[in-house]
Amino acid sequence: MIATDAVMLSYDEPLADELHARVERVLRRPTKRLHGVRGMRRAYRLTADLVDFELYFLADGDFAISEDFDPTSVAPLAQDVSMRVWPALNPLNGLVYGYGGLKLMRRSDLHQLGSAVDVLAALPGRVEFSKQVAGTTRCNQSPYHAWKAAFRECAMLSQGSEYGMSKEGTRLRLDAWKACRQGGDFAEFAVAGAHEGIAFATGRCDHLEDLDRINDPGWLLARFTATHNPAAVTG
Repeated sequence: MIATDAVMLSYDEPLADELHARVERVLRRPTKRLHGVRGMRRAYRLTADLVDFELYFLADGDFAISEDFDPTSVAPLAQDVSMRVWPALNPLNGLVYGYGGLKLMRRSDLHQLGSAVDVLAALPGRVEFSKQVAGTTRCNQSPYHAWKAAFRECAMLSQGSEYGMSKEGTRLRLDAWKACRQGGDFAEFAVAGAHEGIAFATGRCDHLEDLDRINDPGWLLARFTATHNPAAVTG
């Protein structure tokens, strides 16, 4: 097993405590926790300050790691790689890709994080995508969380992928988010979030400061409650 640390980055996810314990069990090591930090860029940078090793696993607060994931089989990152991403299954739309997946990070590269709306796309090295599915993103734990997941992801995808995805691949992912035919809890809120996220991002490609609001959880919550029943925040 390579020398690594592990961190869960959570904000307000209802199942975060349960999923944190699951990550610790599967990765077979203590998993540190950074919780409630406002601003995604700041939060990601702070995870690097928590760890004792150059390489560390990073799990979102809504990531349910597969019980079959074997940390002993994980290879170290190549010298020019800043991050490896294991994909996650999305219960709303059936997609399997990097959204919400498990990451292996390089601490020194987080300290050099640049600026991008999709925050981790601004790492200095290249990103490596594994074909092994590492778990499920439980992004639909409440109506608000389902809406927020779709709003943020579709706002970013509508501007084109910052990871080199083809235009056709981006279009197919947007179509899947807009339909959420897989069903799942609160799918109707995800559908609404997808359409609203695309509408928000339209015409803002030259206004990155405006687009970057999607990384502010306070702004997202205010936008949701302005157009949806506030009681739907928790379901």
